[in-house]
Amino acid sequence: MANISTYDFAGKKAIVRVDFNVPLQDGKITDDTRIKGALPTLKLILEKGGALIIMSHMGKPKGKVKPELSLSQIVDAVSAALGTPVKFAPDCANASEAAAALKPGEVLMLENLRYYPEEEGKPVGIDKEDPAYEEAKKAMKASQKEFAKKLASYADCYVMDAFGTAHRKHASTAVIADYFGADDKMLGLLMEKEVAAVDAVLGNIKRPFIAIMGGSKVSSKIGIIENLLGKVDKLILCGGMTYTFAKAHGGNIGQSICEPDKLDVALGVEELAKKNGVELVLAPDAICGDAFSNDANQKICPANDIPEGWEGMDAGPEAQKNFAAAIKGCKTILWNGPAGVFEFDNFCAGSRAIGEAIAEATAEGAFSLIGGGDSVACVNKFGLADKVSYISTGGGALLEAIEGKVLPGVAAIRG
Repeated sequence: MANISTYDFAGKKAIVRVDFNVPLQDGKITDDTRIKGALPTLKLILEKGGALIIMSHMGKPKGKVKPELSLSQIVDAVSAALGTPVKFAPDCANASEAAAALKPGEVLMLENLRYYPEEEGKPVGIDKEDPAYEEAKKAMKASQKEFAKKLASYADCYVMDAFGTAHRKHASTAVIADYFGADDKMLGLLMEKEVAAVDAVLGNIKRPFIAIMGGSKVSSKIGIIENLLGKVDKLILCGGMTYTFAKAHGGNIGQSICEPDKLDVALGVEELAKKNGVELVLAPDAICGDAFSNDANQKICPANDIPEGWEGMDAGPEAQKNFAAAIKGCKTILWNGPAGVFEFDNFCAGSRAIGEAIAEATAEGAFSLIGGGDSVACVNKFGLADKVSYISTGGGALLEAIEGKVLPGVAAIRG
């Protein structure tokens, strides 16, 4: 594996996998955090005399061309961020001429990789239960290798800088690395920082260590929750998960989000926390609404006694105090997932309380790692981005790394 800081890019073309899957509204970028995150790597290559070929996915077109998911919409923004014009290849699999024509200091962006099903390597139009599925899967894997080989042919070296997709063994995130020698493939600066941030949390834990897990479903985070219960001193579970735990104890949760088939899982989490001596913090109360709307009528209710016609939308005042008290004094902090419907200004107090408590703890010497799109959106919304230690660009990748899983996008480079 090469090192991007010492690699000689002079006169070479570098194909760089970035994560430019940025949120768009009416064709305009609403949060450019991911673009900013990749700039140090992209600028370094240009400064060292290299030419850039940028590749990314956007959304989930599932192998079909969807204009609303075209990366052409962000070319101007990337050009402005880099301070140099960015050319655009409208077909990522047919960009040989455009790539060959690149001169040192020039930049080419490829169209959405996921317009091709070969990028994800999954058969399309055939059900997993179909007897022909396995054969289709084998054929797709072969096609994926050819797709990756084509992308690799555009450049002299490969840089993996998309932490947000590093947990996927896709053509552009892992398979492509097979077509470059060990001396011509490397992690980008952002990837190096992301891996170091995870190592800082897991490899050099300063205690007390607290994790805050939010979001709507226990099922989507059970693996990481169980893993964390073997590492943390305290665990805050908030957001929609609150009501599955309340329901598991026979509580009334009105119209609140809940996973009825995961009540035993919730009780199991509580038992594991108790067994491991972990302080489990759940919201005792909730700010409820009579509709899923920012303008809904509000009522504060015990989290286990919400009347019919009402739903928990945010952590209540007592929960906010409890969360802040649990975070205070901790030396290692991991936050993934909001405490409520933070997108609605009238139901963001719980998430704000968590963010502000983390900022205060960070100012007192804690290492705070914020991961996942919603948590990042929270700290940006509340103006706390510069008051935490590190903001990760990856949600799923971060959680899988902390869960102890090997990330294909990292393994492909390291060998």
